[in-house]
Amino acid sequence: MTDSRAVRAVRRSRAVAGLVAAVAGGALVAGCASMPGSGDVTAVDSSQRADADAQVRVYGVPPRKGEQPQELVAGFLEAITSDDPDYGTARMYLTRSKQGQWDPSASTTVLSQTPQVRIERTGGDREPGYTVTLTGRQIAKVDAKHAYKPDDGTYRATLHMTREEGEWRIDALDSGLVLGVADFQRIYRSVNKYYFAELGPGGGGSASARDVLVADPVYLRKRIDPVTSSVRALLDGPTSWLDPVAATAFPTGTKLVDQRLALDDSSGLKVRVNDRAAGANQEQCRRMAAQLLYTVQESAKVTDVTLQDKDGGRLCTLGRDQVKAYGPEQTGQPDRQYFVDGQHRLASLGDSDTEPHRVPGPMGADGAVQLRSVAVDRKERRAAGVSANGQALYVALMQPGVALGEPKVTSRGGTGAKAGLTAPSWDGLGDLWVADQDAEHPRLLRVPAGSGTPEEVRVPGLDGGRITGLRVSADGVRVALLVTKGDRTTLRLGRVERRGSAGHPSLSVQELRSVAPRLEDVQAVTWAGASRLLVAGSEQGGLQQLQYIETDGSQVNGSALPGITGVRGVAAPETAGKAQALVAEGEGGIVRLLPDTNWKLVGKEGSAPVYPG
Repeated sequence: MTDSRAVRAVRRSRAVAGLVAAVAGGALVAGCASMPGSGDVTAVDSSQRADADAQVRVYGVPPRKGEQPQELVAGFLEAITSDDPDYGTARMYLTRSKQGQWDPSASTTVLSQTPQVRIERTGGDREPGYTVTLTGRQIAKVDAKHAYKPDDGTYRATLHMTREEGEWRIDALDSGLVLGVADFQRIYRSVNKYYFAELGPGGGGSASARDVLVADPVYLRKRIDPVTSSVRALLDGPTSWLDPVAATAFPTGTKLVDQRLALDDSSGLKVRVNDRAAGANQEQCRRMAAQLLYTVQESAKVTDVTLQDKDGGRLCTLGRDQVKAYGPEQTGQPDRQYFVDGQHRLASLGDSDTEPHRVPGPMGADGAVQLRSVAVDRKERRAAGVSANGQALYVALMQPGVALGEPKVTSRGGTGAKAGLTAPSWDGLGDLWVADQDAEHPRLLRVPAGSGTPEEVRVPGLDGGRITGLRVSADGVRVALLVTKGDRTTLRLGRVERRGSAGHPSLSVQELRSVAPRLEDVQAVTWAGASRLLVAGSEQGGLQQLQYIETDGSQVNGSALPGITGVRGVAAPETAGKAQALVAEGEGGIVRLLPDTNWKLVGKEGSAPVYPG
C-alpha cells in the first residue's frame, strides 16, 4: 500500500464500536490532487477486511468537504457495505433530489469481487460532470423479496456526478446495491421463512396435510434487527418461485404495529398486528403463530409466540412443543439408515449399530426379490424397491411373511446401469415417485399413496434432458432432480404444482432452476434440511466434492465435507434437531460419517443408501 493509499484507507476505514481504525490491506481507489479527465480501472477492494469485521457493527464515513469525484465514488461504495439501517450515510453522497428516489432495497447484485471503477469527465467546461462505470463478474442477484438467484454474467452499470453547492454528488444511479461476494457474505445471512404447502387437489389424504410448513430461503442483513427483519420478510409473502405452491395464514394487508420486536425475559415473542389480522379465528391465529415461531427461531431462541391486537390484547399463544405439529417433522423422526447389501437385499443400520441387519419382509430377510435401489416411507412401515435389472418397482410392508405382489411400475426401456427406473422417493404425503430413464420415452411418475395407479407428471423445461435421479421433499411441493443431457448431469430444483380436481388431479413440475450451476457433473443428491441439499458432484475438470447447497443455489458457509472418492449415492437426515449420521456409497462400499468423527466403512459391499423419504 502506498502512503497516499494508506492515508485514504485510514480516512475511509469503518467505525468499529465508535472508533475509526485503519484495516491493513484495505486500500480504496488510487487518486491524485487534481482530477484527470479520464482514469484507469481501479478496484475498490474491501474484501480483505470481511473476515475481521464479521462480528462487529460497521459504519460508513460521510463525504468530506472538497472531496474529489474518485474519492467520492470510493466513499459511496464503502458506505453501502455498512451496517447503517437506512443507508443514511450512503445517501449523503447523492444530490438532495436523488436521496429520496434511490431505493437500496430494490435488489442486490453480487460480484465475484468488489466492482472495478472507471471515471470519465463529461459535459465540457460549462456544466462539468463525471460518468462513472462500474464493472465486474456477476455471480448472483437478490431481488426485492430477498430471494437469491445464481446469475453468472458480466456486470456493467453507470453513475453520474455533478456539482451541488460546490460539492461533487451523485445525481444519477440505479436503485439497488452492488457488492463483492466477500462483503455480501459478511453483511447478509440466509434465513428460512415458513409458509404452508399449497397442495391442491389430490395433495394429501389427511386433514393435517394442509398444515405442513415449507421453507422459503431469503437473505437478510445480519446485524440490522434480525428478529424484526425476518418477521417483516415473512409478512411480505412467499418469494416468486415458491408462491404458486405456498400460502400464508396472514390476511392480506397484515402489518406490524411496533417498529421493533424483541424477546422478553422468558424468551417469548409478542407480536402486535393491525386489524387485518386481529379478526382471525383461533385456528387461523395459531397457524399465523406457527409461521412466526418457525421463522423467528432462525434468528433467536424463542420459546413461544403470542399474537396480540393493536392495543395489546392477546389473540393466541403457541409454544415450541405445540408448533411441532405444523412442521415438516410431523412426517417422521427417522433414526435409522437403509441400503442395499451385497446380496441385493434391503438392510438397515442404526447410529449405535456396528453391523447392518436385513429388514423383515420380501425385500429383506425373506429375499423375494433382488434390488438395485430402495426407498423407505417416512413412517418406516413400507419399502419401495427397484429390481436389480431396473425394470420393476415393488412396494411391500417391512413385515415377515408378507407377499411381494405385482410391480407398481414397469420400465419401458432396456436394462443396464443407466437404464430402467431411477431410485424411488417418498414424499411426506405418502406418495411414491420414480422416473423411467427410457431414452425413447422418459417419464416421471407418481404412485398415489404408494398403492394407486401410477400417474405421469409433466416436466416442462427439461430441454431434451432426461431425469436420472430424484428426491422429493417432505412437504411434497419441491423435488430435486438429476437431469442428464449428453455426457453432463446437472442438478435442478422443481416446483410441484397440482391442478385439476380431487378425482382427477393433474401434476407437473414447473420452473426448473439450477441450484449448483458450477457443477458440471452431479452424481448424487439428497435433502439435508428444510432448504438444504447434500450434493456429490464435480466442477469442470475438477475432483468430486461432497458439499451442502441451499435450494436457492447459494453455498453454505463451511459446506465442504471430509473427502471420499467415487461417491455414487448419499443419504442425510432431513429433519432438524438431533445430530445424525451421513451415509454414502463410495468406491469401497457403504461408509458412514457420525458427528465429530471421520468416515468409517460399515459394509464392503452395498449400494443406494437412504434415510426414510
